Amino acid sequence: MMKIDAVGVSSTDLRKTVAFYELLGFQFAEFADDEDHLEPVTPDGSARLMIDKASLLEGILGETPQPGNHSSFAIQYDTPGEVDAVAAVVRAAGHSVPSEPWDAPWGQRYAIVQDPDGYKVDLYARL
Repeated sequence: MMKIDAVGVSSTDLRKTVAFYELLGFQFAEFADDEDHLEPVTPDGSARLMIDKASLLEGILGETPQPGNHSSFAIQYDTPGEVDAVAAVVRAAGHSVPSEPWDAPWGQRYAIVQDPDGYKVDLYARL
């Protein structure tokens, strides 16, 4: 059996990145400024979110990590209203919302938000 266990993003400023992902509902334990790798608490059965310092990944990859122009992962919420509320909180905190909430033809309320390093995250709930 195969399953997606984790998704990862890089961060040039862990405090800013953590603050962004907390807006999406993630919870983090306290961490030291010299840490290179963080993972928030995720519900049982959910894929883990791995956040690595960009400098760590640059050493592993041999080049600066760069986000793509497409979402790196999606977060499912219970209701369409939650998608709207989270997108509004992200926008109010000064982050980019490249795709405002909308009703997608495949039956989901959908939005795309962008973290401080440029990673796009899909937000959705079934209609």
